[in-house]
Amino acid sequence: MARRPAPKRGAPKRSGAPKRASGSSRGGGGRGASGRPTSASGSSGGQRGRGGAAARSSGASTGQSRGARGTGGGPPRGGARGLGGEQVEGRQAVRELLLTGRRKVREVWLAADLDPAPVLEDIVELAAENRVLLQEVGRGKLEANARTDAPQGVLAFAAPLPEVGLDDLLRRRSGKPAPFLLCCDGITDPGNLGALLRSAECAGVTGVVLPKHRAVHITPAVTKAAAGAIEHLPMAVVGGLPTAMRAMKDAGVWVFGAGLHPTDTATVVRQQGTDVLVTDGPFAETKEHLGGFTVIEAADLDAALGWAGKLARATTLPIEVRPIQH
Repeated sequence: MARRPAPKRGAPKRSGAPKRASGSSRGGGGRGASGRPTSASGSSGGQRGRGGAAARSSGASTGQSRGARGTGGGPPRGGARGLGGEQVEGRQAVRELLLTGRRKVREVWLAADLDPAPVLEDIVELAAENRVLLQEVGRGKLEANARTDAPQGVLAFAAPLPEVGLDDLLRRRSGKPAPFLLCCDGITDPGNLGALLRSAECAGVTGVVLPKHRAVHITPAVTKAAAGAIEHLPMAVVGGLPTAMRAMKDAGVWVFGAGLHPTDTATVVRQQGTDVLVTDGPFAETKEHLGGFTVIEAADLDAALGWAGKLARATTLPIEVRPIQH
C-alpha cells in the first residue's frame, strides 16, 4: 500500500547527533473479525514506515528551547482508563505520535547514548515544531520507566487515545470509504493486538472495535508492536461484541468472522529454485500466526494452492494454506 512521503521540513540535515535539551525531571491469541459492506478482504502483516503528511501547529525552529509548553515530566500517574495509550515506546511509534498531531504530547525522552539516525532527527524536529518538551535522560532511567523490553531509547508521554462511538464508525461519509471495521474478540496478548492493528492500517481498515472486558487495550507493548498504526485508527470500546455486530448488520455492514481449521489440515507451499514444492503439515508447530494473514476465495484446495504458489514466488517465503471454518 503506497504511503505519502513525510513532509519536507526546512531545517538542514545534521551530520552529528541531534541536539536536545538535557534534564532529569522526576517520574517515572483471540479471534479477528472484519466487517465490510460488500466483500471480505485480507491483509498481510509486516512492519513498515509511515510517513503520511499531517497538519501540525507551527512552533519553534529546531534550534529553539524544547521547554516551551512543558507540563511536567515522567510517566502518567494513576491507572490507565478507556483505551490507554498514554505511554508510547519505540522510535516509529513516537514519530507517528508527533507527526499526526491527533493528541497532546506532554514530553518525549531520548536516551543520552543514542547513535544518530534519521528517525531520531525526525523526532527532534517534530517535537520542536509541536513545542513538546524533549528530555535527554540516562539509559538506566529510561529503561527503568519503560514497560517493554526494547523501547529503542525513546519514550513519549501523551494524552490517552480518544475513544469514538460505534455509531461514528458505522456512519457513512460522502467521499470516504465505506465502513471497514476490525472487531477483536478476546485478544489478551499485546503483541498480537499490535500486529493486528499494524496490518489493519495497511489494509485500509477504517475503525477498530474492542471489547471492554477480558481483552487487552492500548498498552505500551501494543503501541510499540503497532509501530504508529494506533494514531491512524479510530477505536471504539463496546460492552459486548455480539450486540455490536448486530448493530453493524442493522447498519448494512456485512459481518464476516471465521477461524482456521486445525494444523493437521495445513499444506505448505515454498519456492525452491524454479520449482514450487508442496508438503503436508504446518510450517511451524506454534499456536501463533507467523507473518501475514491473507484471506482468499477459492473453488477448492487445488485452486488455493495455485494462489499460494504465486505468493511463494512473489515473496520467496513459505506459504501455509488452511481452510477457513464457516
